[in-house]
Amino acid sequence: MALRALWLLRHDPAAGGAVLFSRRYPTVELRAETLNGSARVPIPSDSAFLEALLLELKLEDEHLFVEHRDTCTRISRSCVHSVSTAAGELWPVLAFRKSGLIYACVPLVEGGLEPRPALLTVRGLSQGLALLLGIMDYVSPSRKNEAELSSKVGQLRTLLIQACPLGTPLNTNIRGLSSSFEDIQEMPVDKEQPAWRSSSYKGKPQVNVCIAEKVKCMQYDQRDVVDTWQVYGAVNCKCDIEGAAPNVTLSLALPSNAPPLQDIVVHHCVTSVDPAMLLSTSAEPLHDSVYNGPYKFPFIPPSDSFDLCYYTSQVPVPPILGCYQLVEEGSQIKITVNLKLHESIKNSFEYCEARIPFFNRGPIAQSEHKVSYGQLDVFREKSLLVWVIGKEHPTDYVCTGNTAYVKLYFRIPDFTLTGCYVDQHSVQIFVPGKPKITASRELISSDYYIWNSKAPAPMVFKPLLD
Repeated sequence: MALRALWLLRHDPAAGGAVLFSRRYPTVELRAETLNGSARVPIPSDSAFLEALLLELKLEDEHLFVEHRDTCTRISRSCVHSVSTAAGELWPVLAFRKSGLIYACVPLVEGGLEPRPALLTVRGLSQGLALLLGIMDYVSPSRKNEAELSSKVGQLRTLLIQACPLGTPLNTNIRGLSSSFEDIQEMPVDKEQPAWRSSSYKGKPQVNVCIAEKVKCMQYDQRDVVDTWQVYGAVNCKCDIEGAAPNVTLSLALPSNAPPLQDIVVHHCVTSVDPAMLLSTSAEPLHDSVYNGPYKFPFIPPSDSFDLCYYTSQVPVPPILGCYQLVEEGSQIKITVNLKLHESIKNSFEYCEARIPFFNRGPIAQSEHKVSYGQLDVFREKSLLVWVIGKEHPTDYVCTGNTAYVKLYFRIPDFTLTGCYVDQHSVQIFVPGKPKITASRELISSDYYIWNSKAPAPMVFKPLLD
């Protein structure tokens, strides 16, 4: 149940007609285009609709015979009309008069228009009528006071955001909405306040920043296949700062020997950046001319939490190096899994586990194992070994024959593989008071696979050797 458009019109026999208010819903119009197909008649302009509706309601040229309106084969006893426009017959148009004002809307017909469906099947008609009656109840008492009428019409757009968001009538008690609306003290509008900063904060200024990096990896332990890995990060911010448009500057820093950040995408609240920062791409090999900082982001923060920027980096090594070998001998399977933490990686895992699936082979009947650290468990479906170091899938189209993998899951708090961190001393906030700055970071695994080196595996790149 939705409305394509609605109007509040005025008709004075001496002065003619005028459009006091109109509201169109483009998203509903797109639905009408999809649902009604070629039979859909577009919503005309306000002036064209006013002229056509006045003619249909016999408020203009009422003494003349207009065939499409006055023919004896067309007798209408309802307030649902078919309005003749330049593009065709617009139907259904719900319209009625009260005290010199005309209330009208065009409900969405959720189906075909040819042949015209029965009115009882058009669900938007009842909702549209209830909304128009709610608007009439809100506007009518001020009909004799022009200034009051103008004021109420001016508030209609704001009230309809609550009553009929995106064209769907939710609350037809417009007068009830207006009473709560009038009880709210109107805040002065600051012309400098951007649209994305929807509310104002009162209190001690504080900024929370979190850098979250994820690492993807494919390791094969084979001479003719290239191991691949990728790091991508996001910088999330929550800025509780007073003012309509506070200016904040945040800088990301890297260790001196770290590779640069690339493929940087910034939030629209960022006011300016060095163009070279945005042009640094991982599609090209690293060289001395690659932009390597400083990564400074001046911005006017939104009211809520948001991602300030995204980036990737060509780090030289993955955090965990692994080798996986699986050999099938009759009904027995022998596996060897070796994992090694790279020497440059901080050994402070919150959790780390390796999952070794055995899909397409039936349940694990017996398990004999020796682990150098942690514990090994058979998963409850008995098709998965879980090596706990720090979904149920009964079948898998990849694990056929000896093609198999180990998948790693881990999180390292207070660490990033790139070394990227927020320089808290560089955070600038141009507001009174000393702000509280909180920064954190983490590294999380994402699609981290180690494939059986004794069998073929899906390749990300072509073999290096023929």
